[in-house]
Amino acid sequence: MRTVRQLLEAKAPGVFAIGPDAPVIDAIRLMAEKRIGALLVMDAGALAGIVSERDYARKVVLQGRSSRETAVREIMTADVVSVRLDDSTDRCMGLVTDRRIRHLPVVEGGHVVGVVSIGDLVKAVIEDQQLELDQLQRYIAS
Repeated sequence: MRTVRQLLEAKAPGVFAIGPDAPVIDAIRLMAEKRIGALLVMDAGALAGIVSERDYARKVVLQGRSSRETAVREIMTADVVSVRLDDSTDRCMGLVTDRRIRHLPVVEGGHVVGVVSIGDLVKAVIEDQQLELDQLQRYIAS
């Protein structure tokens, strides 16, 4: 079973973030530019929340608010579910399933060191299952 550390080692380095006072339009532009579905919201170097395309759709678009006049802090999720480097992919899958979320910030020693998405988790599970299947087929064939 893989750990979050192993997932992050396989990803491109870097975390994309925005400040809580930035207009939502800036967050949407950055997500589109980086082709990601969520941004961490950082305030003075500390994790303050997370903002996603889902937050935008539900809290701006559907409520008829202005993307230029609404601050990120008004739509972000402040109660962020995070994981640590030594957490397993199984634990992460449980969290995203139970909480119905798609992104898990990775926090170690009080600092954000990465983000794991549901896509990263599904890819790891599929790769692990394929490896196990290959091993079983080799065992049966021998």
